[in-house]
Amino acid sequence: MQRKMILTASLAALLGAATLAQAADERLATERLDEVLAQAGDFGFQTFDEIEVKRDDRVEVEGWLDDEWQAEVSFDLASGESLKEERKKREGGAWGLSEAEVRDAMALAVAEGLAEFEELQAERDGRIDIEGYDADDRELEVKIRDGEVLEVERD
Repeated sequence: MQRKMILTASLAALLGAATLAQAADERLATERLDEVLAQAGDFGFQTFDEIEVKRDDRVEVEGWLDDEWQAEVSFDLASGESLKEERKKREGGAWGLSEAEVRDAMALAVAEGLAEFEELQAERDGRIDIEGYDADDRELEVKIRDGEVLEVERD
């Protein structure tokens, strides 16, 4: 019975460690935003709706290439390759954040303690949500509108 409990506890600890390792792979230091924006800019992105960190230095970017074409592209930051790309012709014109607005929003989140980010998402109503972690590895979500922090949630 005791051996079964030890085995169960060991398995739970291993699964917990694997989950933490996977979660750590799905975030980037805020300083690496420059790499993401450079690759996205080289690809042709003009505005950004969402930037989401995936596993193994991969980032998915959604946004607009011009007023008609919306794109979703996965980039490998290490190699600079685009791994998956999807384009859709849309009516109604481009929206989202310029590169400068992405940088400004990230600077506001960093001022609130953000050290690593998982996702930056721009909404049509002008709200920006940035999720990630602070230097103490606690979850942090910063909500921004019109260049001002609306709310900071810490877990």
